[in-house]
Amino acid sequence: MDDHQKRNLTFFTIGLIFMLSGIEYAVILPTIWKYLQILEAPPYFLGLGLSAFSLSGLLTGPIFGLWSDRSKTTKSIILFSNVFEIAGNFMYFVGYSKWLLLCSRLVAGIGAGAGSSIFGFLTRSTRPEERAGIFAAIMAARQAGLLIGPAFNLFLRLCDFKLGPFVVNKYTSPGIFMCLLWVLLQFAVLAMYWDVPPIGSEEGAAGAVNLEMKREGEEAPLMGSDEEPVNTYRALGTDRSESSASCEMQPVNGASNPFKNFSASREFLREEVVVLLTAQFITLFNQTALETMVTPLTQRYFGFGELGNSLMYSLCGVEVILGFFFVRWLSSKVADRAVLAVGLVICCTACIWCLVFLCNPRGGYGWELSAFIIGVFLQLLGLPFVAVSQVSLFSKVTAEKTQGWLVLPWHCLHGSTH
Repeated sequence: MDDHQKRNLTFFTIGLIFMLSGIEYAVILPTIWKYLQILEAPPYFLGLGLSAFSLSGLLTGPIFGLWSDRSKTTKSIILFSNVFEIAGNFMYFVGYSKWLLLCSRLVAGIGAGAGSSIFGFLTRSTRPEERAGIFAAIMAARQAGLLIGPAFNLFLRLCDFKLGPFVVNKYTSPGIFMCLLWVLLQFAVLAMYWDVPPIGSEEGAAGAVNLEMKREGEEAPLMGSDEEPVNTYRALGTDRSESSASCEMQPVNGASNPFKNFSASREFLREEVVVLLTAQFITLFNQTALETMVTPLTQRYFGFGELGNSLMYSLCGVEVILGFFFVRWLSSKVADRAVLAVGLVICCTACIWCLVFLCNPRGGYGWELSAFIIGVFLQLLGLPFVAVSQVSLFSKVTAEKTQGWLVLPWHCLHGSTH
């Protein structure tokens, strides 16, 4: 099997990982609120459960990313992190108390930390001009999981039996179901995931061919993105060629220490980095706030149960997956920062709408439901624009050797939505 086939299978496996995270979201979130109520948990436990997943993913993300940057491998990291997803979902299935349920989301969130390693791997394995499109496709895989997940809920909600000492019902069954899916994913990663060489090393041979062509009087333009100036090779003398060759060998010798001459302040305190991190934080904070209050709100005002919420998440998945494919197309036409600006405008509009119409719902059932649908639609509409452009831009303005732990990816931070 050649490197191209391995690369495609690896990307497919990454898509499976993201799709499973979407399925987990779609089968657990619609029922976790009532699950906590059965365990006699106070209302604030819903927020604690969602935040626990986010917190552990946020803390372990840089650790997994640092591991990936130093080892230049991600397969072992994914296999290791998936163990926490398996354990966390099994704890959710057991669910004897509200504290065990809270701990289950904390443990499962550790598994989500591998997202930083995955995004670092994607950054090293893609060219700048194709990166936004690939990020959009990978993120859309998660939304495909959101679309598929409610279909599983249709039969999970019918479960009512015992598995040894454990009760399997519509509240505990999502835990054991996701536990089994993550176990199956381990075998998929073992069979179809390779730590393919970075895109730069694949282009090394092409660079040597171009250099040889130059000596014959030809010029070969370097591939560049719309964000970077396009350079060309120029004729070189023999001494300069030897010097260039020795320079090209230098990074290989220093690859064992990617943090040599690295300054955190230079990476984090530049204007563009601060703007991108702030945009991501605000957007994901709003998104998580929406998802924390949506199930209690639909239960209180519209009488939605687990089936109604599952259908709602399915429709949301349709919207967001279409949004990601639209952004994938748009990113090839316009600059990433223009996509980011459009997304932020939509998110601001969504916040204003929710402040005006949802803080104090009035006007009867029909108007309240319409205002709620429009607010959710606008919130989700802006998400693909911000998520894809932010991660793509961040990967371009930070050092490639530290992508794993500096890129705080949407998947990892957005784990709070679980």
